[in-house]
Amino acid sequence: MTPFEVTRGDSPIVLGLPHTGTYVPEDIMARLNPRGRGLDDTDWHIHTLYDGLLPGATTVRATHHRYVIDANRDPDGASLYPGQNTTGLVPLTDFDGHDIWDTPPTEAEIEARRIAYHAPYHAALMAEMERVRALHGMAILYDCHSIRSHIPFLFDGTLPDFNIGTNIGTTCAPEIEHAVQEICDRANGYSTVNNARFKGGWTTRYYGHPEEGFHAIQMELSQSTYLSNEAAPWAYDADKSARLRAHLTEILTTLAALAPKLTLKGTT
Repeated sequence: MTPFEVTRGDSPIVLGLPHTGTYVPEDIMARLNPRGRGLDDTDWHIHTLYDGLLPGATTVRATHHRYVIDANRDPDGASLYPGQNTTGLVPLTDFDGHDIWDTPPTEAEIEARRIAYHAPYHAALMAEMERVRALHGMAILYDCHSIRSHIPFLFDGTLPDFNIGTNIGTTCAPEIEHAVQEICDRANGYSTVNNARFKGGWTTRYYGHPEEGFHAIQMELSQSTYLSNEAAPWAYDADKSARLRAHLTEILTTLAALAPKLTLKGTT
């Protein structure tokens, strides 16, 4: 299986989908323990949730599972959140802090996976960002994520529905961050937080250089907003999703309309 799927469009928006893939090669799957083989930490159905929301949007989707190697982690292995519980480039535990491997990967195996999966995904994403910037003078990466709303190992309490991340305003023009927050804040029945537990993963931080015409923003959705239940079999709830998709459509449409007003410096 190819390590990524690309759908090209002519919009200034690029959707990154690093965690929706469920492909695990047989030899790697055999080394996971029963808990790991459940693949619980998938961003379940996120590619379905965003499908068709913005005509002309480019999408770049990793097909492999994050337990193979996490496409949203620093390839050097540096922690995104020093001092806090998190998972690494190749996770050794799940989001609940439980071991997922019978036979953990060696450093050499991790490097081989980086070359086979992580690097090709980001080469494809960078190529699309550069293509879109050539078309519009800038490109907006909207990195699509979701997670269970209650994971004590990672965060206290219940996660808000919309979790916006821009690494404290550094990865995109302020107009982009403000527009997304304003839409989320007035979404009736949903809660919102900006740059709290999730400030934007490695992808957002790596690509987000407004001064170069590359803007990046991460949206981490609570899975309770669109799944029937935050547990296996991780069923997609059509009614919940329809309500959520209306707000996501407004976000992407607004960003696409905003893009021509932004210069390479990321300001109006």
